[in-house]
Amino acid sequence: MRPLVLLLGAAAGLAAFVDHGTAAPLSIGFLARPATPCAAPPVSCAQTAPGAGELAAYRGLHGAAAKGDVAAIVGLVSAGADLDAPDGHGRTPLMVAAYKRHHEAARALIGAGADVNALDRDRYDLLTIAAVLDDVGMVGLAIASGADTALVTSPYQGTALIAAAHLGHVEVVDALIAAQAPLDHVNNLGWTALIEAIVLGDGGPRHAAIVGALVAAGADVDLADGTGTRPLGLARQRGHGAIARILEGAGARP
Repeated sequence: MRPLVLLLGAAAGLAAFVDHGTAAPLSIGFLARPATPCAAPPVSCAQTAPGAGELAAYRGLHGAAAKGDVAAIVGLVSAGADLDAPDGHGRTPLMVAAYKRHHEAARALIGAGADVNALDRDRYDLLTIAAVLDDVGMVGLAIASGADTALVTSPYQGTALIAAAHLGHVEVVDALIAAQAPLDHVNNLGWTALIEAIVLGDGGPRHAAIVGALVAAGADVDLADGTGTRPLGLARQRGHGAIARILEGAGARP
């Protein structure tokens, strides 16, 4: 099966493309022209889960995290293993546990002192990984363990909230709002979480719920994108009637 791929771009009228593959590796690539281009060719950057080859090759804490082997984690930590050692992509054992959805393994690593705010090679952290996976339990664990909801992540200088809003992950967005994630952070595509929910969302119930939650929490409904177009104008352009009505009800300007 193919990996899940999400394409983002700054061009007007861009739509999100999602291939809902279920097999590893999970790859979330953003194709666009950010203010600071990605180092990786051609002009793409990816949040990438470890592939089958990497998982098979892992040893030590990475191997234990990939298998969710809490007893092995405890033993390795007791023997002095480096909790935050990166793999070839900069992923720590905690990130590997997150990608594999091993909550107890993640809890053991965090309890031993793993850095919940570490960034991989492409500047993704535990919280953003869990947010993209729509793993509400892992998001909650990360937040309870001190994850920084304001941490700027990805080559697009976004946040976990922006990623979750784009993807329509309502419960994750709610958790991040409750944890005081910054509502109006602007990434280097010129988009906030509110704008991404509109521009990259499908206008359906989940994205409408996210827009409603962001508006209710106090997001700036008149903060425009890089072209000067405000959220209400963006919603109307795309025919997102339910979202437009939410914004109109909040007094948004077109």
